Amino acid sequence: MKVTGPYGSSQAGAAKGARATGAGGFALPSSAAAETPQPVRAAGVTGVASLDALLALQQADGPLERRRRAVNRGGRLLDVLDQMKLAMLGGESAGPALQRLGAAVREAREGTDDARLDGVLDEIETRAAVELAKAEMSRLAA
Repeated sequence: MKVTGPYGSSQAGAAKGARATGAGGFALPSSAAAETPQPVRAAGVTGVASLDALLALQQADGPLERRRRAVNRGGRLLDVLDQMKLAMLGGESAGPALQRLGAAVREAREGTDDARLDGVLDEIETRAAVELAKAEMSRLAA
């Protein structure tokens, strides 16, 4: 089985160089090295001119991504409020849950394109703020 490269067998022979052997031996013609095609340079990539533009494109989020993050944030707030409720009903301290709730409320919230979702998230944040205020008032009263 004969395997040749993209330029045929002349490239392999030219790379090793032509050797003249004895009178009856095999010899490559001297023009084989001159016929070897030179590698062609690839054309430069055009389009995005700078790395800053690429990074900006990667950071641009679509409306579905913003909505997904907003829903996840609302779910986390509801989970922490539920943990606080269970701690209070069990007679335990809600201190760790209050700290998590405060951290979750302080996270910056991105707006979504859905007015109803924004309204629900506003109500969740209001409830969380009320619970934080009640905890602060009871801490100051003690």
